[in-house]
Amino acid sequence: MSATPAWPPKSAPRLFVPGPLAEGCEIAIAGAQAHYLLRVMRLGIGDIAILCDDATGEWPAAIIAAGKREVIARCAARLRPREAVPDFMLCAALLKKDRFDLLLEKATELGVHCIQPVLTRRCVADRLNLERARAILAEAAEQCARTALPVLAEPVKLDALLRSRDASRTLFFADEAGGNPAAPAFAAHRGPAALLTGPEGGFTADERAAIRAARSALPITLGPRVLRGETAAIAATALWMAVAGDWTAPAPFAS
Repeated sequence: MSATPAWPPKSAPRLFVPGPLAEGCEIAIAGAQAHYLLRVMRLGIGDIAILCDDATGEWPAAIIAAGKREVIARCAARLRPREAVPDFMLCAALLKKDRFDLLLEKATELGVHCIQPVLTRRCVADRLNLERARAILAEAAEQCARTALPVLAEPVKLDALLRSRDASRTLFFADEAGGNPAAPAFAAHRGPAALLTGPEGGFTADERAAIRAARSALPITLGPRVLRGETAAIAATALWMAVAGDWTAPAPFAS
């Protein structure tokens, strides 16, 4: 006797689409997403895609009509509600485009709630294409089966970040000059957290002093080696998720 095929199929492509989605609703998918379903994944009438709207969760949807530039899909019963996300904000200094792209992708895969790009004196880049960056976040979330997209804020200058931040949120400062070992610090300061990582050239002495003087700031060290900006952000985020996030134990969550 043959096994019953999995439903929805494990090979079903995933897409984030505008919502809200609900059982029985029909949604039109056009543009690059329609091209992806029809030309890349070669879906046709009756085939299934997994749709997420960053609000209600994850829905299997059957294609009921397909044209050259548009697909119509109908949602079946919801598979999962929107995931709870650890209340962790990554405040990362802007890097060169390819390196910041990697940071965005991996931060999404690791489960970051919010990404705040930061402008510092030694940043090589001084601007961020938010539309392109949000597309990278969506693609990464689709690949790793997230049902919630990270919030991506507009870049802010470091001094503005320090003035406006919520003092109830611990600011872990990845300081190449040294600090508390990261893992014990994360374990000892559970709760809403932010991680600040630097640019290619590191922070200036004045910036380092201002960060250390900020309320609820805690300098940490990420080991004996000097890490690239994207490596520091990715490594520290993974460590926080393992120690204080949702990898092994309950954590504070954000909506």
